[in-house]
Parts: sequence; C-alpha cells; structure tokens
Amino acid sequence: MDGLLDASLAICLPLLAWLVLRTEALSQAVVLFVAFGLFSALGWARLDAPDIALVEAAVGTGLTGALLMHTLSWTEEDSSDVRARARRPWALLCTVALTALLGWAVLALPADSRGLAPLIAARQGDSGVEHPVTAVLLNFRGYDTLLEIAVLLVAALGARAVNPRSERPDKEAMEDPLTGELFRMMTPALLLVAGYLVWVGDHGPGGAFQAGAILAGGGVVAIITARMGTPRMSSARVRWALLTGPLMFILVAVAPLVSGGRLLEYPEKYAGTLIFVVEVALTVSIAMVLLMFFPGTRPPRALPEETP
Repeated sequence: MDGLLDASLAICLPLLAWLVLRTEALSQAVVLFVAFGLFSALGWARLDAPDIALVEAAVGTGLTGALLMHTLSWTEEDSSDVRARARRPWALLCTVALTALLGWAVLALPADSRGLAPLIAARQGDSGVEHPVTAVLLNFRGYDTLLEIAVLLVAALGARAVNPRSERPDKEAMEDPLTGELFRMMTPALLLVAGYLVWVGDHGPGGAFQAGAILAGGGVVAIITARMGTPRMSSARVRWALLTGPLMFILVAVAPLVSGGRLLEYPEKYAGTLIFVVEVALTVSIAMVLLMFFPGTRPPRALPEETP
C-alpha cells in the first residue's frame, strides 16, 4: 500500500501542476492549485517531514488558496489571455530545465552523508527543547529565524501599503444564523489546535508558524463571515500584535549581552522556557501578518484611457 500511495503521488503531482498551467479558467486554476497543495502536503508527510507538511497544508494550501479565491472575486476572468500565456513554449522549456537542475542536485548528494544531523543530535541537550527542528530554528540558527520574522513584517506592511483601505463588518451578514453558529463552533477548536501546536513544538512537529497559520485561518473565516472587520494599521491592537513577536524575540536575543554572554545565547537552565515564550509571542505576530494580506475591500481600478 505504501508503494501504491507513493506511485500515486508521483503521478498526480506533475499532472496537477501541468493542469494548473494549462487550464483556461482562472477559477479552475485556483481549485487545481489547492488540490496540488494538498497532494504536496501528503508528499512531505511521506518524506518524514511533518513540519513542512503542516506548513504546506496550512499556508501553502489553505491561506494561499483562500487569498487566491478572494482575489479572484475582484477580477474579470479572461480565459483567452490565460490560454495564450500557458501555451508559450519557453514556459515549458524553463520548467523542464528547472526540474532537471533540481533532479541533478538531489542525485549529486552523497548517498552516505547524514548532513548536520549528528551535530544537532550531539548538542540537542543544550538547546532546551527535544525536537531538532525547533532547536535549529529558535536556538542554533535563531538569528536566521529572527530575520525571517522581520521579512514577514515588512511583507505585511507592503501588502497593506498596496491597499490601505479596510472593511468593517456587514451588519446584515452578521445576522446570518448559519455563519454565526459555524463561527462559534469553530473558534474554540481553532484556539485549542493552535495552543496544542505551540506546546507540542517542544518535542514534536509544530511550533509558532503552524499555530499562527491556524489562527490566521480562523481570522480569515471571521472576515469572510463578517464576524470581524479587516485589520487596520490605525488600530493600536493590530500594531502591538504585529510587533509582539519581533520585540520579544529581540529582547530574548540581546538579554545575554547584559551578563557578558553572546547574542541569542540562552542560559541552559532557562532555554526551554525562553523558547516557549518566544514561540507564543511569534504565534500572535505571524497570525496578524498573514491576516494583513486580506484587505477585504476591492482595490480601486484605474480608469480607462480615453482615445483621441
């Protein structure tokens, strides 16, 4: 059965990718993209990479798919233009070349190389956590993660700069009993799952990014069902939510400098506690960053130029 599942994934992934590029309708392309993301998450799970599978399912498929569908509602579909772009031969040649390059890179790896796994395992006890991925992201390579959070923050500000308007909840939509009941039933489950993912990141697949994506998904549902308005940069709560994670991370990073230590050198006794505090703060910021990509209102269209 395992071999049959792997063979099915090997066939379906390239097929879905090709259909996404070849489809003539944008709506079909979005649906196929979501299906491709789900199969990709299964592929990562089969490769024993559950952390990447969780991120792919939550962000690469769930939130990105919702963003594409939300954007699709603003656009006027033109299938002829999509078909013309999809049939350009250079796109196929570039895809084949990139696939060949990636395949060569994988095959060129030494068969007996274990990478950095032995070094991480040797210092796992000093990291403060039991899961190697969390140890790498928030301890051994914490500086990289801090810069990544800064990049996410800049991306969120850029997304809101493109469309600074926000939308308040529609009173008529708020009175819909079906969506209201759905939101009330879903909210406790989302909070429980997000809290579990933060807690389990100490010793298993999970962490701040996965938990933040789950909270952001709940926020997107709240926006779509008019349970809340889109985040506004003028709101002090939104600004604090965006800055909580980066500020906490910076505080924990520079604190060892006061006692003569080095940047991001956690005290071994409190390393696990500090990492957990940072992850909780990052969960809030990541969720708000992802919500900033859903402005809710249709962006203004440029007026057509008048022909003389």
